[in-house]
Amino acid sequence: MPAPSIPSAKVIHVDTRGAVILSEESPETRDSRGIYLPNYIEPVSHIAVDVGGSLAKVVYFTRSPEPPSSPSIAATRGSSASSISTPRSISPSDEHISQSPSSSAFKSGALTPLILDPQNQAANGLSGLDDGLLRETFLRRTSQHFPGGSLNFERFETDNIHECVEFIQALIERSAQVNQVSIEEMRKGVKIMATGGGAHRFYELFTDQLHVEVRREDEMECIIEGLKFFTFIPDEVYYFSDELIQSASQHMGPTGPKSGLPATGTSGILERPSPDPPKFGVTFETNPAPQLPCLLVNIGSGVSIIKVDEDGGFERVSGTSLGGGTLWGLLSLLTPATSFDEMLAFSEKGDNASVDMLVGDIYGQDYNRLGLKSTVIASSFGKVFKKGGGKKQYSPEDISKSLLYAVSNNIGQIAYMNAEKYNLDRIYFGGCFIRGTVNPVETSPCKGTKRAVFLRHEGFLGSIGAWIKNIDQERETS
Repeated sequence: MPAPSIPSAKVIHVDTRGAVILSEESPETRDSRGIYLPNYIEPVSHIAVDVGGSLAKVVYFTRSPEPPSSPSIAATRGSSASSISTPRSISPSDEHISQSPSSSAFKSGALTPLILDPQNQAANGLSGLDDGLLRETFLRRTSQHFPGGSLNFERFETDNIHECVEFIQALIERSAQVNQVSIEEMRKGVKIMATGGGAHRFYELFTDQLHVEVRREDEMECIIEGLKFFTFIPDEVYYFSDELIQSASQHMGPTGPKSGLPATGTSGILERPSPDPPKFGVTFETNPAPQLPCLLVNIGSGVSIIKVDEDGGFERVSGTSLGGGTLWGLLSLLTPATSFDEMLAFSEKGDNASVDMLVGDIYGQDYNRLGLKSTVIASSFGKVFKKGGGKKQYSPEDISKSLLYAVSNNIGQIAYMNAEKYNLDRIYFGGCFIRGTVNPVETSPCKGTKRAVFLRHEGFLGSIGAWIKNIDQERETS
C-alpha cells in the first residue's frame, strides 16, 4: 500500500476569528507565546525564518489532538481555558513517539495533519468537492472534529544558527512520523520562507542541511505584512496610559517611593493590565484593526524607521545604527552578562541615577522654565568621569540601565521627529530589542496626539510576514 501523500496549501487564508494568545511558559517566552487559531482549518506545512544580525526567528503552524495550553488571563480578559472551543482531532495519535527534553515545543502538534490528506478526504465527505468555496464551507461544518491549530514562535542567536537548523530538522522529522509518511515525502511538502539578511547568507546551509525548497523574501515587505497580520489578533497590540507615562518619566530609581508608579507583581514587573484602569492602565486593543497610515520603528541589531501609507505602501524614511546590537555589544564589554536576556535582567534591577548625570545634579532642582524635571537625564554616563579622582566601580545593573536608556532615548527621539515630519500620530515599535522585558514607557514619544503602540510578538514581524506571503503566493498561483 503506497504511503499517503502530503497535501499542499491551496487557496488558504488566515482566519483570526477567536484567536487567543496562550500563556507564557516562563519569563523568557513572554514575547514568543503561541497564538491559538480555533477557526483556521487549512493545511499548512511551510516554515518561516527571519535571520537578522543577532537573532533568528522561526514561525510555524501545528495541529494537535490535544487542546492548547491555557490562554493568558491577561490576554483573554479573564476567560478560562474551558471557554475556548477545542474539540479533539481525529488525526492519528502521536503518543508513541518519544519526546526528548529539547522537543517540548513540539508537544502541541505537527505540520500538515493527516486528516486533511487528499487521499483521506473521501472518508470525510470531501471527495469531488472541486469548488473552493464549497470545499471551504464543508470543512468549516466538519471542523468540530478537530481543533484549529497554533502558531508557534521560536528564536535562536544567529551565531548559533546550526541550532535553528537542527530545530527545524527535528520538527520536519517529527511531523513525518505523526503524519505516517517517509521523511522524503514530508520534505516534498515543506518549504522554508526565509527573510532578513541571513536568508542570503545562510541560503546554502538551509538547502543543504534540510533538503527542502527555500524561498527568499524581501525583508521590508515581510515586516509590513507581519505588522498588518498582528493588528488583527485580539490583545496583541497595546499602549500605556498617559498617567503611567508621566509617572514613569519622573521616576529616578527602579523601586523607590519617589517613582509614583503603581504596585508591581511578585516578579517586580508592572502587572498588565493594571488592576486599576484606566489610571496607570495598559490598554489592549480587544477589537483590533489595521491603523494606517502609521510609522513603524523596527528595532533589531540596527533600527529602521518605515512610513506606512494608508494603502499599505511603505518607505524607509530613516534609521540609526545604534540599536539592539549596540546595546548587546557594549554591555558585553562593560558587564559580565553573556546573553541578551541576562543583560535585560541586569537593567531591570539597576538604577541609572548612579551613572547618569541628571538635571537635578546640575541645577539642584527642576528646571521649570524649560519644563525639565530634576530626574530627566542630562548626560548619559555623565557621572562616570570625574577629574582628579580615582575611578569608581559601578554595578553591572546600573551600567545596563544607563545604557538601555541611552539607546532607547535616541531611538525614541528619532521616531518622534519622523512622526512630526510626516504628520503621523500612530507609532508602532517592533523588533527583539524590546523582548517583553524592557519597559519602553519612559521613552514613548507620546507628546500631543502621538501614540506609541507596542506588540506582544514585537520580534516576529518579519517571520510572520514571510509566513503570510507564502499563503498569498499559494492563493495567487492556484
